[in-house]
Amino acid sequence: MFKTFIDAFKIKEIRRKIGYVLLMLVVIRIGSQVPVPGTDNAALQSFFASQTNGAFNFLDAFTGGSLSNFSILALSITPYITSSIIMQLLTIAIPALEEMHKDGEDGRKKIQEITRYLTVGLALFESVAMSIGFGNQGLLAEVNFVSVAIVTASLTAGSAFLMWVGEQITEKGVGNGISMVLLINIISRVPNDFVRLFEQFIQGKSLAKGALSAIIILAIVLVLIVLVLVLNGAQRNIPVQYSKKMQGRKMVGGQSTHIPLKVNTAGVIPVIFASSLMSLPGIIAQFAGKANGTGWGSKIINMLNSNNWFKFSEPLYSIGLILYIVLVVFFAYFYTSITFNPLEIADNMKKQGGFIPGIRPGRPTSDYLNKILNYVIFIGAAGLCIVCVIPFFFNGVFGANVSFGGTSIIIIVGVILETVKQIESMMLVRNYKGFLND
Repeated sequence: MFKTFIDAFKIKEIRRKIGYVLLMLVVIRIGSQVPVPGTDNAALQSFFASQTNGAFNFLDAFTGGSLSNFSILALSITPYITSSIIMQLLTIAIPALEEMHKDGEDGRKKIQEITRYLTVGLALFESVAMSIGFGNQGLLAEVNFVSVAIVTASLTAGSAFLMWVGEQITEKGVGNGISMVLLINIISRVPNDFVRLFEQFIQGKSLAKGALSAIIILAIVLVLIVLVLVLNGAQRNIPVQYSKKMQGRKMVGGQSTHIPLKVNTAGVIPVIFASSLMSLPGIIAQFAGKANGTGWGSKIINMLNSNNWFKFSEPLYSIGLILYIVLVVFFAYFYTSITFNPLEIADNMKKQGGFIPGIRPGRPTSDYLNKILNYVIFIGAAGLCIVCVIPFFFNGVFGANVSFGGTSIIIIVGVILETVKQIESMMLVRNYKGFLND
C-alpha cells in the first residue's frame, strides 16, 4: 500500500490529484473550527463537557468535532448521505426514477441533481431543529427569529459546501469525495481518543501496568483492523458458464466466469442506520430536557445509549445491545435487497446464454442466488456486529469512553482500500497508454 503511494507521487498527474484532495481536506478542517455566529461559547463548552450521551459522541465522531465546536460544518455530510439513501429507495419504488436510472449517464445526472436539492432540504430541516433545540438549551446568545435564521443559514450553507467539496474531490481528485469527507472527520478525532486512553490507562501507572495496558489497546485495534480487512475482502464466487453459439461463420461464447458476492454486501450502511436510530431518542430527550429523569422513559433512553452496555452495575441497560444487533442484521438484509436483484441477474444471464452449472436458467437460478445471498448476508452482518460490539464491551467494562469504535474502523479501512485501488487503476491505465505510445 505504501509503495503504491510512493510510486503514485512520481507521476505528475496523480500527484496533482492527491495534492488537490489534501488541500480540500485542509479546508474542511479549517471550516470545522469556524463557529456559527450568535452562539454562546462558554455555554457550548459547558454543555458538551457534561454530555455522556452516546448519541452526541456518535454524531461528533462523524462531524470531526464540528458538532462539539458548533461550527458552520456541524451537520457534516450526513444530509447528503441520507438523501442518497432515500433516492436509492425511491428509485426502487417509483417507476419514473427507475427508468431515469436506466437511461445511462444522463439519467444518473438527473438523479444526482434531485439528490442535491433533497440534501439542501434535509439540511435546512435539520438546521432549524438544531437551532431551536440549542436555543432552548441556552446555547445561543439570543433566541429570536433573526438569531435562529442566522444559525439555520450557516448550518445549511456549511452542509451544502461539504457536498460541493465532496463532488469536487470525486471529479478532480482521487477516491470518492463523500467518503473522503467522512474519513478526515473520523481521523481527526483519533488523536484525542488515544490521548484519552493514555491518560486513563497508562499515565501514572507503574511501568509494567502501563506497558500491559498499551499492548492490550494496540492489540484490540489491530484485531479490529484485521477483522475489517477480512470482512471487506471476503466474497463468495458463483461460477457461471456461457454456452457456445454461432454468429455468422464463427462459434462464440463458451467462456467461464463468476458472480462475486461480497460477504459484507451492504458495507457500513447497516451500522450507520442502526446507530442513528438508536441515537435519535437520546438527542430528542436531551433537547427536550428529559434526559436526566428517573422514570421508565429515562431507563429506555439509557438502554439505547451504547456507553451503558456491558456495565455490571446496570445489567438491564445491556438489553439495548440486543436491539442494536437486530437492527444491524435487519438493515444488512434490507439494504442488500434494494441494491442486489437476483431475479434481474438471472434474467440477464438467461438472455446472454449463461447458466450456473447444475442449476436451470430462469427462476431456479434466481432462487439459488437468493439462497446463497441469504447465507452470505448473515455472515457479513454477524461480522459487522462482532467488529462493533468489541469496542462497546471495553467501553462498558473498563470505561474507555472514546468515539473511535468499530464503525470508525470500518469506514477508515474501507475508504483507504477503495482509494488505493483507484490509484492503482490510474497507474495501470497510464502504463498501458505509455506502452501504446511507445
